[in-house]
Amino acid sequence: MEENYILQNLLRQKIIAIVRGVRKEQIQKTADAIIKGGISCLEIAIDHTSPESVEQTYEMIRCLKETFAAGICLGAGTVLSGQEVKACVEAGAEYIISPNKNPDVIRKTKEAGKISIPGALTPTEMTEAWEAGADIVKLFPAGILGLDYIKAVRGPLKHIPVSAVGGVTPGNCRDFIEAGCCSIGVGGNLVDLKKIELGDYDSLTKTALDYVRNLQRQIRM
Repeated sequence: MEENYILQNLLRQKIIAIVRGVRKEQIQKTADAIIKGGISCLEIAIDHTSPESVEQTYEMIRCLKETFAAGICLGAGTVLSGQEVKACVEAGAEYIISPNKNPDVIRKTKEAGKISIPGALTPTEMTEAWEAGADIVKLFPAGILGLDYIKAVRGPLKHIPVSAVGGVTPGNCRDFIEAGCCSIGVGGNLVDLKKIELGDYDSLTKTALDYVRNLQRQIRM
């Protein structure tokens, strides 16, 4: 998909589901449940436990791309090197998310014509990531830093789109948007591995719906 279209889609939908720790045989049902709940932007996080688990992550990205095609806005997460960027893009990832601000990862992502979302904690890291070519900067861990921190950082850095990740729940997700974040990333609070093991995919759909409904409600005055 066109780079600008993907970016606008991410900014419009405002929610990225972070899929981490899900086995290959569970990935299609997991993605289907989340999409049914109204969230079509999914980040498949690389499992760096072993070379085999890294390869399995690429396979899952490829599988979802083939299965859901235009019905999914698919990204790769925990991308730590330029080599991993290349492999994720070849598998079908449209955006690359990292826990840190690796200039090589950002550069390789932009060279591939994809959306770059590196992680940052401080105003210095956020600025450096933006100047390196990031499209959105992931503020992590947002829940621990708190809304006051986000509001303070956003003051002088309003020109940098920030996504809040970490500790974002259905109950507080709207607060992060009101604090100035352009989007949120949600992991374990949505992609509940215990529910997946039990085959309770309906619970994932319900939680996804809760996130979407709470984000869509009228902003408090």
